[in-house]
Amino acid sequence: MHTAFITHPACNEHDAGPWHPEAPGRLAAIQDHLIATGLDPLLRHFEAPEVTREQLLRVHDADYLDALDARSPEHGLIHVDPDTAMNPYTLAAARRAAGAAVQATDLVLAGTVQNAFCCVRPPGHHAERRRAMGFCFYNNVAVGAAHALASGRVQRVAIVDFDVHHGNGTEEIFHHHADVLLCSSFQHPFYPYTDMNFRAPNVVHAPIAAGLGSEAFRAAIEDEWLPALERFAPQMMFISAGFDGHRDDELAQLCLTEDDYAWVTRVVHELAARHAQGRIVSVLEGGYDLPALARSVRAHLDVLLT
Repeated sequence: MHTAFITHPACNEHDAGPWHPEAPGRLAAIQDHLIATGLDPLLRHFEAPEVTREQLLRVHDADYLDALDARSPEHGLIHVDPDTAMNPYTLAAARRAAGAAVQATDLVLAGTVQNAFCCVRPPGHHAERRRAMGFCFYNNVAVGAAHALASGRVQRVAIVDFDVHHGNGTEEIFHHHADVLLCSSFQHPFYPYTDMNFRAPNVVHAPIAAGLGSEAFRAAIEDEWLPALERFAPQMMFISAGFDGHRDDELAQLCLTEDDYAWVTRVVHELAARHAQGRIVSVLEGGYDLPALARSVRAHLDVLLT
């Protein structure tokens, strides 16, 4: 079987303004690198559909969706918080980004592909049920996971998040959901300044201090994630794939490389083979140094293709 690569031109139209790191060039950098390195023809390409309101309502409140629609500008930018801005095309891009996660879930559950990567923006893992923040509007990976559970084909899904920032939105949506296990590694203390005293039986935190790299990252995954994932035995796995912990990325202070992203993908790939019939949906989150992002996604896809 194949790896699906899902994106849409609308994802390039969201623009949060000059100098904003979450910029349209992110997707172009990834796609250009995949073409230049010869990986692109090995992927099955799909164009993301728009998410439906019903699919969004599984993880977001109706009044929140209505408020976002009402705030969407006809021109220029409006800020929903100091870091998170909308232009007239933002919600169209966000609907395609969340729709990609739904399409990826359907393709994997149907056996059309073994796994899928959603090359989309804006990202999603900071978006809470009632709040946009951290460059995020709809929680893409949460929409995909909720869609998988609603299908009735799986009863347990795991979400693993290796973005350098904690996926507070995914946690807020799913904490105390017995059918979802969330495992997250992230720099700490760092945005969004997660309370490490918070406890939920289905949430595994693996905080890493600034300045650390491969050794600390791999130990956190092996010591914190893997025992919980083996016990949970997920029937499908979702990845919040953020590559902003790379040593070249100036938005954070971890020292990871593309080899670390290949390694953690391999760990997830092997666990999915044991418990989840190999079923994986990966959704792009952060990553703002364009060459490092492109190389890291290539390393991630190399493993998914095996």
